[in-house]
Amino acid sequence: MAEVGVRPDGGGRPPAPQRATNKGPGRLLIAVYILFAIAATSRAGLQIATKFDEAPVAYLLSALAAVIYIVAAVGLARAGHAGRRVALACCSVELVGVVVVGILSLADRALFPDETVWSGFGSGYGYIPLVLPVLGLFWLWRTRGTTG
Repeated sequence: MAEVGVRPDGGGRPPAPQRATNKGPGRLLIAVYILFAIAATSRAGLQIATKFDEAPVAYLLSALAAVIYIVAAVGLARAGHAGRRVALACCSVELVGVVVVGILSLADRALFPDETVWSGFGSGYGYIPLVLPVLGLFWLWRTRGTTG
């Protein structure tokens, strides 16, 4: 008689299913991403519409951040492998963006005549833009499936 939980082909225990990223603390993470999507979209939209010529790079970076927040929220909210891949890509790009823009904005203030969402590592938003992708990546790791 076969042992319960062991595959008949001798391959060991079957892989554990991935846990949903949109359950438990994941819901709070998604809510924060949605909040930042709204904030960054509003900020970028207003800046691009009213004073784009003053700091186009900064305003376009804020718009990029908004898009990343929106897509990350959707990726985290969707169940399944595709949603996880989208969220992983967004959180990774976001973390690199926050770190690079943070370093550049502190090293040379002239590069960004006006602040972006990611300037100073997100200091204008309580450093949440720096912490958020780390939490997103941790949550994706925490809810991953195991391979037996």
